[in-house]
Amino acid sequence: MRKDFGAKTWLYPMPVLIIGTYNEKGEANAMNAAWGGIYDYNQITISLSKHATTENFMKTKAFTVSVATKKTVKASDYVGLVSFNKEPNKIKTAGLHQIKSQNVNAPLFEEYPFTLECKVVSFEEGTLVGEIVNVSIDESVLTNDKVDIKKLEPIAFDPINNKYILLTEEVADAFKVGLTLK
Repeated sequence: MRKDFGAKTWLYPMPVLIIGTYNEKGEANAMNAAWGGIYDYNQITISLSKHATTENFMKTKAFTVSVATKKTVKASDYVGLVSFNKEPNKIKTAGLHQIKSQNVNAPLFEEYPFTLECKVVSFEEGTLVGEIVNVSIDESVLTNDKVDIKKLEPIAFDPINNKYILLTEEVADAFKVGLTLK
């Protein structure tokens, strides 16, 4: 038996993405966004309402997108709860340390080991499309030069129960397990 819930913003897994930008003074900002994913081979898309972050990337034409992790869950939640416009010290309060990206005019945060460095392609009607120009990964989460999900410990947002969940268990080999049905 199935139960209908109507139109909801429920989808699993929903990534916890941390968007990094600089304002016109060169001050770093970060915000938490969950409505995002890969848009094309070298592009990402994120649905956003108006924020200090959107104003920043429209001026700089650049942003970073980091994958939130189990280790960064408090900081990740905090930067989503607090506006830079009301708390300009939120990066420091969150315990984040920023360094300037070598590829785009946006910050990398040392605490996030997996970051996409992006240029703005468009931002229309709340939909951001960015060109991924580099993927920066800390060696601490690599095994044999590939991201090791067990070391990365990425989290996802559970929009039904308002929880952060850990994504680390492997269940099958993609593009192989289905072949067993042939």
